[in-house]
Amino acid sequence: MTDVLGWRKVFAVLGPSTNTIVQPDMEALRPAGVTNAYRDIYVENVQALSDESFMAGTQKISDGVADALRTAMTCSPDYLVLGISAISFVGGKAGCQRFVDDVQAMTGLGISVGSQALVAALEAYGGIRKVAFVSPYYPAANANVSGFLADYGFETVRDIPLRRSSWTDIAQTPEDLLRRTLRELDGDDVDAICQVGTNMSMMRLAGEAEQWLGKPVIAINAATYWHALRTNGITDRIEGYGRLFTEY
Repeated sequence: MTDVLGWRKVFAVLGPSTNTIVQPDMEALRPAGVTNAYRDIYVENVQALSDESFMAGTQKISDGVADALRTAMTCSPDYLVLGISAISFVGGKAGCQRFVDDVQAMTGLGISVGSQALVAALEAYGGIRKVAFVSPYYPAANANVSGFLADYGFETVRDIPLRRSSWTDIAQTPEDLLRRTLRELDGDDVDAICQVGTNMSMMRLAGEAEQWLGKPVIAINAATYWHALRTNGITDRIEGYGRLFTEY
C-alpha cells in the first residue's frame, strides 16, 4: 500500500521553527503524488545578530536536527529534505558529507541538503566556474559558503551578506533589496548568481532575474527541492522558477 496523496514519494522536510518560507516555497514546487511532511527544528529567534551570534545560533539549529529527525521518521517518509542551508556549508565538502552520512546512518534514508543541491544545480547548467552570491547571513557564514564552493572548483567573485537582524527578519527581506543586490553582484566576470538562506524568499525572483541578467540565477529552496525530485526520479517540469525546473 502507498500513501494516498504521496503515491510517488513522501518527503519529510526539516526546517527551523522560525522559518516561514521553506514550507510554502516547497509546496509551490510540489508535483502531484508527492507530499511534504514539514517538521520543525526547534530554535529560539536570535536577535541583533553578529558573526558570533549568527554562528552560535546556527550551531543550535544543527544540534536540534537529531530530535527533528526522530519526529520526522514517525511518518515513515521515503526521503528527507533539509530546509536549512547554513549548516550544510560548515566544514566544506567533507563536513557536509559527514553530516549526510550521519543522517543516513540514523534514518536509513537519503537526504537533499542545500549546499550539495546548489553544486548539482551549477553543474547541471554547465560551463559555470565563477559565481557570486547573496545571503541573509553575516560574513563568517558567507565564508563557509565560499569555502564549500571552492572545494568543488567554483570561484566566488563577489558575495553580499545582508546581515538580517533576526531569524524571522530574514523572511521580511524586501524584494526590491534583492533586486538591487542581484545587480550589484552581476558582472561580466560572473557566470552565475546564487542565493542561500532558506528563510529568504527568492525562488520566483530568481526565475525572473534569469531573463534580465541573461545568466543562471539559482535560489537555494528551488535547488534543494529540484535535487530531491530528480534524485528520486521525478522529472516534472515546472514553470515560473527558472531554467533549473524547465530544462534539467
